[in-house]
Amino acid sequence: MPAFPHSTSPTTTVIAVPPALSLPVIETAFPRQLHPYWPQLQEKTRSWLLEKRLMSADKVEEYADGLCYTDLMAGYYIGAPDEVLQAIADYSAWFFVWDDRHDRDVVHRRSTAWRQLRFQLHTALDSPRDHLHHRDPLVAGFADSTVRLYSFLGKKWNARFACHFHAVIEAYDREFHNRTRGIVPTVEEYLELRRLTFAHWIWTDLLEPSARHEIPADVREHPGYRRAALLSQEFAAWYNDLCSLPKEIAGDEVHNLGISLIHHEGLTLEEAVTEVRRRVEECIAEFLVAEKEAVHLADGLADGTRTGQELSDAVKACVANMRNWFSTVYWFHHESGRYRVDSWDDRATPPYVNNEAAGEK
Repeated sequence: MPAFPHSTSPTTTVIAVPPALSLPVIETAFPRQLHPYWPQLQEKTRSWLLEKRLMSADKVEEYADGLCYTDLMAGYYIGAPDEVLQAIADYSAWFFVWDDRHDRDVVHRRSTAWRQLRFQLHTALDSPRDHLHHRDPLVAGFADSTVRLYSFLGKKWNARFACHFHAVIEAYDREFHNRTRGIVPTVEEYLELRRLTFAHWIWTDLLEPSARHEIPADVREHPGYRRAALLSQEFAAWYNDLCSLPKEIAGDEVHNLGISLIHHEGLTLEEAVTEVRRRVEECIAEFLVAEKEAVHLADGLADGTRTGQELSDAVKACVANMRNWFSTVYWFHHESGRYRVDSWDDRATPPYVNNEAAGEK
């Protein structure tokens, strides 16, 4: 069944989910929402990609809307102020472009180029205003989106976000070395690494400016809240693995739960797909339990004071958007051109990649 009578992408009207990837519980129990700012979001992020030279004009024209990057964020951060959602969407689009650059650096064994970019991103994260005009569009675009994200909450939130993203950069470095050396991580090693490369805690951090409220540490670390946040992200990462397995096998990837299961646990491809799907479905069931605990926590924060009520409302908004992550991720994988590997001329080379920005000619 389609997510909406028409997809958010103008190039797609009816979404047919392959049976192996179909999750009826998502389609029925997790209604999809879309932020009303989405049309402007799509247009402005498209312009931002051009302005920051992150994609060439022909790639933006042909692929940007169909990649559905803005759809993903507009279905997640419901209730966010428009300017917050715009900053998040631009940052998310940047993240996908960075992921593509990382992939091309691996494919072409550009160790020096990757190492230089890694250090530049670390530096830009700590002093983004100093890198707004960096000669590498990827660094300058990152600095621009980071300056905007840092403007919404306080210094503590900014420091937490920076700490989390420094860890993401280092995790991408570990992926670089694994891929260039052909190392397939064990299942446990992969799960730990995946929580970083998928940026679990970054997307969770961004729930707070969307709710216009920084969540105190004791609430963030509460088992119900933290478990709900983790499960929403685990679902997204593992469902991504399920959907991207053909793409990643074609690209000689070593980072996929299915690949780790095949390589280290001796599973067949069919058995690995079944196991990844089982874990995905388990995430959904466990989230429904954690969600109730998190909402109960939020109810208890409303202590009759204005401060307590505002915190309670913010926590409920964050938890509601954790729920939204399930549906928006699910439909993104069936709407986005990022996963239509079978339609590519070269299954290992995404047609939407800006070769010049990726260091290629």
